[in-house]
Amino acid sequence: MSSPSEFDKAKYEALLGQLEISIIKFSSLNEDTRFEAEYFSKSNMNMLANLRKLDLKQIEEIADVTDGIHSSIDYDDNSKINLISATSPRENFFDLSRNAHISAIAHKQNPRTALRENDVIISTVGTIGNCAVVDASVLPANSDRHVGIIRISNGYSPYMLSTFLLSKYGRMQTSRETTGNVQPNLFIYKLKQLLVPFFSDDFQSSVERQVKSAHKKLADAKRLYADAERLLLDSLGLLGWEPKNEAVSIRRFSDFTASGRLDAEYYQPKYDEIEAKIKSYKDGYMTIGECFEQNRDLNGFQKDAYNYIEIGDVDTGIGSVSYNMVESENLPDNAKIVLKKGDLLVSKVRPYRGAVAIIDFDEDDLIASGAFTVLREKSLYRKEVLQVLLRTSMYKMWLLKWNVGTSYPVIKDDDILNLPIPKIDTGTQNKIAENIRASFALRAESRALLDEAKRRVEEAIEHGEK
Repeated sequence: MSSPSEFDKAKYEALLGQLEISIIKFSSLNEDTRFEAEYFSKSNMNMLANLRKLDLKQIEEIADVTDGIHSSIDYDDNSKINLISATSPRENFFDLSRNAHISAIAHKQNPRTALRENDVIISTVGTIGNCAVVDASVLPANSDRHVGIIRISNGYSPYMLSTFLLSKYGRMQTSRETTGNVQPNLFIYKLKQLLVPFFSDDFQSSVERQVKSAHKKLADAKRLYADAERLLLDSLGLLGWEPKNEAVSIRRFSDFTASGRLDAEYYQPKYDEIEAKIKSYKDGYMTIGECFEQNRDLNGFQKDAYNYIEIGDVDTGIGSVSYNMVESENLPDNAKIVLKKGDLLVSKVRPYRGAVAIIDFDEDDLIASGAFTVLREKSLYRKEVLQVLLRTSMYKMWLLKWNVGTSYPVIKDDDILNLPIPKIDTGTQNKIAENIRASFALRAESRALLDEAKRRVEEAIEHGEK
């Protein structure tokens, strides 16, 4: 082998100077053609050492690996064929709430990328490394080029593989092999080379049962939420109701001067129809501001780090929310509202997406983006009922009325506080709240099972299956 250039030696010396770098041979740098300190960090090298004590195979030895459609997608809103993209797989489940749909013709023209039951789908751009196993609830489906499709061919459990890839050992590899600065990407040839440990059939079956049990609880949670929404709409006489969506609205000049709005969207007849429907409810109506107080508690940034919630942390599919620990110096200027358990978050950004969630966990140092209106329950209205109401298709449509901006449409706090909501009897509210709380509990149990499955895989790698 030819001697390394002075430039290469300098990079090598710089790597060794990093506090968290492992002592590595120059041949390793030559072999991997990578010079980033993170690639050879001590934690990464230690995890690789743990893996290499086991019986390992590369993914391409146990599965066929490809990606999705590379050409332009022929979308069809009326199609029932899901288009799985990088935002679809999460932590061992699929979020189809924002899914696009591909036309039947395009689906038929792309058999290579059409998904099958037990395919393991992994995101290769964006939040790289999220993955889940395709089951009957996802199909029919096709995929775009931002996901990898792993189709196992030798009996290895797909649920075992997805759980391993989501464990710290799988995440280490997908993160380590991601390249690019502007748009980081996990290329398919790198995905094929990821190392997978072999476990006993009994252990694989046990992990698979645990993941499927979590999926069952999540499905039950979604059913309970759907029951709550159906009960709410039925009690309001709105089950199956939709505005006529007429295109023309006749207005007086005084309407424009009173509202200060000149955009045609604000005066769509469908919004008047929705408002009339709510205000004509037999038991009357109130505004959100009459039933809830706005949480305006601002953070003073006196600590080194905070548990931060931004718009993207709300799962619009099931109405749950998560958070991330962020150092104070890295928090955006908009991170300012101090949260408590029971607070209701309502997104002011793209409100038609239904990013409405309840803080149902106890955490210290929890703050939210100022892009939320944060509401606290008084005595008149249950927060669970308002969450369900604001996530109905009718209210998501209605909130479009107050949008300002085009590329980044937003509404104001006052638009939310002044929004009319129907008075609902206490008995019905209690039933809806009970369903939502039960739904939350099942989601938490589902998440705990998935986390436990990952932990078991990590312990099996480090200490053996038993």
